[in-house]
Amino acid sequence: MEYKYLNTIDYPSDLKALPLEALPEVCEEVRDFIIQQLSQNPGHLGSSLGTVELTVALHYVFDTPNDQLVWDVGHQAYAHKILTGRRERFHTNRQFKGLAPFPSPMESEYDAFVAGHASNSISAALGAEIGYQQTDNGKRRVVAIIGDGAMTGGLAFEGLNNTSMNKNNLLIVLNDNNMAIDPIKGGFTQYLVDLTTSERYNRWRWWGYRVARKLRLINDDNKGRVQRFTNNLKALLTKQGNNIFQGLNLRYFGPADGHDVLSLVRIFSEIKDYEGPKVLHIITKKGKGYEPAENDQTTWHAPGEFNVATGERRQGDEAKRQPLWQEVFGEQLLELAKQDERVVGVTPAMPSGCSMTIMQRELPDRVFDVGIAEGHAVTFSAGLAKAGLIPYCNIYSSFLQRAYDNIIHDVALPKLHVIFCIDRAGIVGNDGATHHGLLDLAFLRPIPNMVIGAPMTQGDLEAMMLLAKDYDGPIAIRYPRGRSMSGICHEPLTIGKGVCLKEGSKVAVLSIGAIGNTVAEAIAALGDTALHVAHYDMRWLKPIDENILHEIGKNFDTIITVEDGVISGGLGSAVLEFMADNGYAPRVTRLGVRDQFVEHGSTQELYQLLQLDKEGICESLLQALEQ
Repeated sequence: MEYKYLNTIDYPSDLKALPLEALPEVCEEVRDFIIQQLSQNPGHLGSSLGTVELTVALHYVFDTPNDQLVWDVGHQAYAHKILTGRRERFHTNRQFKGLAPFPSPMESEYDAFVAGHASNSISAALGAEIGYQQTDNGKRRVVAIIGDGAMTGGLAFEGLNNTSMNKNNLLIVLNDNNMAIDPIKGGFTQYLVDLTTSERYNRWRWWGYRVARKLRLINDDNKGRVQRFTNNLKALLTKQGNNIFQGLNLRYFGPADGHDVLSLVRIFSEIKDYEGPKVLHIITKKGKGYEPAENDQTTWHAPGEFNVATGERRQGDEAKRQPLWQEVFGEQLLELAKQDERVVGVTPAMPSGCSMTIMQRELPDRVFDVGIAEGHAVTFSAGLAKAGLIPYCNIYSSFLQRAYDNIIHDVALPKLHVIFCIDRAGIVGNDGATHHGLLDLAFLRPIPNMVIGAPMTQGDLEAMMLLAKDYDGPIAIRYPRGRSMSGICHEPLTIGKGVCLKEGSKVAVLSIGAIGNTVAEAIAALGDTALHVAHYDMRWLKPIDENILHEIGKNFDTIITVEDGVISGGLGSAVLEFMADNGYAPRVTRLGVRDQFVEHGSTQELYQLLQLDKEGICESLLQALEQ
């Protein structure tokens, strides 16, 4: 598509060459480009539409990439990618071998840090700012861009606290859209809302500050005294004392209109060289400029393909589909909660993503959305368990790793009855390395008192959740993203007991979790050769079924383990350890993810890449049979 300005902007230097008055039209073109692109190649729409003006203003004022922009999460960074040499390739965003789904230093010098998880921007930016003071004499400016949702994370507050303690010139841009994927929970959110009501004061202060500077009434010698006066004035006008940023000795500007690009340029130009740490608080609207996204911000966070003209999302035949794994979880959780009033749900900011909204609609007082705070979610669940409740704590696998110490110290050590439902375990697809859930089996297995299970079918997940309710201690149940496999739990489920799905004579295949369905398909594809292949669904990584392993160790010379996770520390490692400890010496082939971060792409493409698709597993089986 032809654009008057955007087609001429390959890098921020091209943007800087444009007259100031052209920037509003540039913003409209960038916004239209994002909408058109994402209608065909799905991605994170709403967040990026909300930060177009901010991104244009930042690159117009700051000398990027010499000056560093540190994005939090990266959902909001599409405009940034488009303006920094990646416009022509943006149609490959999130696709296999295409642009990364989030900012990545491996992809562009304009991307300062990896930005897949929330709340790390302030800490990273502060480190860079102080580092550049020592290595580059402070000639490089550093800006952290963080959303109000990410501000609920504890790491953000750790960064704020440390920013107040060290000499630095960090600029923090707080992008306040009062909207995360789900409505933001917590007192800090309300606090930001309260701050936005003080526009009268902020307009007065900003005007007065500029006038006083021009009249030389404010200088470095008296700026502290003037700041104390303005803080007192704000307390009078807004009926509140110093805000949290000023309380931490951070100069606060705002709130400002985050969709007024000319105003943002003026503000950034005036404050960029101000000495000391500072916060610019801007107000934006998620989905800005596209009415369907503005009206339903949760759905349009990542809507999939859609018709730009009508706003109609393209979906498959919903009537014939198998339920998503998270939907199975959500329905079963509600059923268990109806049966037992002690059952509660806990999630860090993802009630819709994990389908805890199913229970939330009927039993809202027994669902706790704690915001983007995974460590807190775990320890909070520990407290609930200590009080006699039964918390089902649902956290995406890649986010659970952020709460590792909490799992060990607050749950496993006191052996509290917390049920971890680990969503998005294994390969997740287009969100890539930061979001794949490949480490949970390996990092949970060494923890004493921890039980770890993985369902192969919908019925298995329901049975595991029921069994977990009456278990006395911590238990983790992991399941993947996508459609569940139909099927009931054919045998009574017992912790630490697997099941033989198919008998065989030469090769024993041991799988855990939903990938066992792919294994079954691969075995079936062997035809008559399949008679030689036995298949065991281990169900539990810890405690592992030693009876099955003894049987296999005695009767098979060749073993293949299959897991949707890293092979170091997972099922394959557990099997090797058992065989060595018990004097068995079979040939063991481990299928899974080796020592690597897996790139982004569709799940089908990635399983093929890792040789964990039907064809890849089938090939491994044939090779084993030939040996």
